[in-house]
Amino acid sequence: MSYYPGLMDLGRRTAIKVPEITAYFWITKLLTTAMGEATADFFVLRYNKFLMVALSAIILVVTLAIQLVAARYVPWKYWLAVAMVAVFGTMAADALHIQFKVPYTASTAFFAVVLAVVFFVWHKVEKTLSIHSIFTLQRELFYWAAVLATFALGTAAGDLTAHTMGLGFFLSAMAFTGMILVPSLGYRSFKMNGVLAFWIAYVLTRPVGASFADWLGKAKRLTGLGWGDGWVALGLTVLIVIFVAYLTASHKEDPTEHAELA
Repeated sequence: MSYYPGLMDLGRRTAIKVPEITAYFWITKLLTTAMGEATADFFVLRYNKFLMVALSAIILVVTLAIQLVAARYVPWKYWLAVAMVAVFGTMAADALHIQFKVPYTASTAFFAVVLAVVFFVWHKVEKTLSIHSIFTLQRELFYWAAVLATFALGTAAGDLTAHTMGLGFFLSAMAFTGMILVPSLGYRSFKMNGVLAFWIAYVLTRPVGASFADWLGKAKRLTGLGWGDGWVALGLTVLIVIFVAYLTASHKEDPTEHAELA
């Protein structure tokens, strides 16, 4: 294993690259998922799909590289990477349906298998899926592979309920919001495994955010409010910038401020 340079103890290594899981984390995560949906739809539906996917892939690689080489958790680096995962993950999921005519049922099942494989290999190699144990480059790569798979899965699942099942965007958002309460209650009230509860909630935040973004941006004939994907993406980006600036100044998510939980 190659450890990050300059780190003196396991506790600091554990918490340095991943933010503390607080309410701020979940709010920012929901904002990035919604922004990724609106941004991806805005560009893919207006410009060359292949060019947009390729461009988003390049930007994703650059932002992940910035995150991976960072010596510690830095809010703007981490959340920029998450935002680009949201954009690219949405484009990847949508491309299967739009370009290759893959049904949402099939794409949802496919990305569920992909995520299961990532988790299986990650656990097989590292013996844990805990985000509080990410202190090597290898574990961080597994983490980001899982994050990318959750975004693609969540996008496909949200489209499945909204389109194939006919719930529309708002009802889909409400349904997934209800689902996300299950791991929360399970963890708090029924001693559900914390790692399992986290990843279930993490997957579900994607269709929650994406469904709300589609509800706001898509035309009324598509069960949306008709605000436009571009305006929704811009508004959410502004909110994300404000939140990340606050997190940077306040250290609310800084894992070094919560060393006892590392």
